[in-house]
Amino acid sequence: MHLQPSIVNQQSSYPAIILAGGFGTRLKSVINDLPKPMAMINGKPFLHYVFLYLTKQRISKAILSVGYKASIIEAYFGDKYLDVDIVYSKEEEPLGTGGGIKKAFQLVEDFAFVLNGDTFFDIDLKTLEEFHSITPTDISLALKPMQNFDRYGTVEMKGERIIKFEEKKPVENGLINGGVYFLNKEMLDRVEAEKFSFEKDVLEKYVSIRQINGKTFNNYFIDIGIPEDYAKAQIDFKNMFG
Repeated sequence: MHLQPSIVNQQSSYPAIILAGGFGTRLKSVINDLPKPMAMINGKPFLHYVFLYLTKQRISKAILSVGYKASIIEAYFGDKYLDVDIVYSKEEEPLGTGGGIKKAFQLVEDFAFVLNGDTFFDIDLKTLEEFHSITPTDISLALKPMQNFDRYGTVEMKGERIIKFEEKKPVENGLINGGVYFLNKEMLDRVEAEKFSFEKDVLEKYVSIRQINGKTFNNYFIDIGIPEDYAKAQIDFKNMFG
């Protein structure tokens, strides 16, 4: 049974879960001991730009899934930031991406967007929501076409359906998982574990038995997980946001 959202108006009635518990291990040389989403980009934490994006997308509520040094994030953003109401889902110990999303969904009624707090994919969330509502799917992913890369795994498609998640390897052209999802909380309720990976234990495990669809967006994308892209974000965001 595929659960479908109801499209009611231009402002999304669904919240965004933001995974903001990352350690930033590969960025230690440039961000010291900050949580990765708090890495400074032109004097503002990366999460600031995520909230600018959510405001533009007319998202009125965000659930921040936090863990490592959560107090730094909470002290900066409080319970409202740039017209977005914020609640916190706090991990006492690392739960993995899947465990973090599942815990955050306890604060959600049914559907939610899910975003990574250390990537920026400038897609239209309403388009992803509508895609989910008109296709028979359990999870909808935003996909990004890329060229000449080896840092990301790719997806294999059959029409709109993802049929396989490929491991990381050198690729000339391919579609990657852009880290933006739309789904219902019941998908996570199926996983009994408390600590698990969303990518491995949900997407890869269920890809052949549940409908997981992908919508391609050829929009701006950056992942600040390595120093080179962190430096690139400084330039890109100055041009994008002034």
